[in-house]
Amino acid sequence: MLRSRFDELLRRLGEISDLERVDSLLSWDQETKMPPLGAPARAEQLATVTRLAHELATAPELGELIEELRELEEASEPESFEASVVRVARRDYERQRRVPSDLRAEMTRAGSFGYAAWLEARAAGDFEVLRPHLERRVELMHEYIACHEPFDDPYDVLLYDNEPGMRTADVEAVFERLKAELVPLVASMGEPIDDACLCGDFSPARQREFSLEVLLRWGMDEEAWRLDDTVHPFSSNISEADIRVTTRFDREDLTGILACLHEFGHGLYERQVDVRYSRTPLQRGASAAFHESQSRLWENVVGRRLSTWRFLYPRLQELFPERFADIALDEFHRALNRVAPSVRRVDADEVTYPLHIVLRFELEREMLSGGLTPADLPEAFDSKLREYLGIEPANVVEGVLQDVHWSDANFGYFPTYAIGNVIAAQLWERATAELGDLDSEFERGEFDSLREWLREHIHRWGRAFEPPELLERAVGGRLDADPYLAHLRGKVEALERA
Repeated sequence: MLRSRFDELLRRLGEISDLERVDSLLSWDQETKMPPLGAPARAEQLATVTRLAHELATAPELGELIEELRELEEASEPESFEASVVRVARRDYERQRRVPSDLRAEMTRAGSFGYAAWLEARAAGDFEVLRPHLERRVELMHEYIACHEPFDDPYDVLLYDNEPGMRTADVEAVFERLKAELVPLVASMGEPIDDACLCGDFSPARQREFSLEVLLRWGMDEEAWRLDDTVHPFSSNISEADIRVTTRFDREDLTGILACLHEFGHGLYERQVDVRYSRTPLQRGASAAFHESQSRLWENVVGRRLSTWRFLYPRLQELFPERFADIALDEFHRALNRVAPSVRRVDADEVTYPLHIVLRFELEREMLSGGLTPADLPEAFDSKLREYLGIEPANVVEGVLQDVHWSDANFGYFPTYAIGNVIAAQLWERATAELGDLDSEFERGEFDSLREWLREHIHRWGRAFEPPELLERAVGGRLDADPYLAHLRGKVEALERA
């Protein structure tokens, strides 16, 4: 009897998953292929799909079914497929049913219109185009938060959606630590390393060719992945066998290649989730921060490593001989790891990047509390850039309009970027302790050991465990900024010796 009821649960959860993946596909298309005039209709389509998924996810019959299966959950090992599905389905159901379907649909509709407005605002260099949409987002955030009372901090509600098990106070503690060390470290640094070799005229077609060669060596499968162009790079995983990576190849630099390395980490995560989890709530990554830990690990720890480029650099020289034929590997590598404050978050180096996140976290909390209005956001954004990084954006496109997140996504996501960096350092520390010298493998173009270690300890579990438990299982401890700060200090010291 319980087995047949569990099969019924899987059927219902599969339908919800299908609609959520359709939502992802529509969103991917909106940001890659859809003509601009399709935005109004797409907003309604997304709202409809979201409403239908939410209605299925909050149906009383689903709640009753989950409750019936509590006996199966309790009789199974916590790591088992059955127990994990029931446990996570219950957690999702109890949270989802607090939110009316109409509100969920309106949030999606507003996000779709907000994304279109963000594109228009960037093109016009005018924040006022986005402002009313951002004001609407803040209103909807307050309605959404009210559905989840009681709570210790309103921001906890938004943070939990992205990082279950974490509280705003936890983020503040980590961020105060990062800010206390990194603001003076950045201010004390001398002249940055010359990175002129990374600027020039780089054919986007050749950048794409090089990026695909790297991703294929790292683990991309041409039968299950694709690479497309967009304004703001992202990864969208339609299924475990349909991974959509996007980037933006700019002719004047190589940031598009680095974006590919970053998004590969996101794609690999869900590509390596246990196939049994398909069409269940377990199919996605454990959290936004764990997702970010994978992208930052592959982009920064592996992708900026000297041993990696000992293998990759000759091919880059072949594709861009006019730029790199006479540039030694050591000079290229130092330029790739240059530390200097930059205006754009996505272009920031490892040392200054966390400060971009800290300031966004602080601004989100101020907007949520009413201490800062969206109308005042551009100046507040610029002010924190000056305070933390000593830089001034030339215009709103370089400033407050540089990120898409405040136009089409809920607040509470930005902090996970920095937390992801912290987790990445902890995972790398444990992986190298268990695997030994990976540099010799990277020099030979071999990346399988790390990829498989991540599959075994992180990827295959999907959402079976909340982030704190998954981290404990993987590294044997709690969230700890020490390995990350040690990594950043080591990077600065190495550059100063060069």
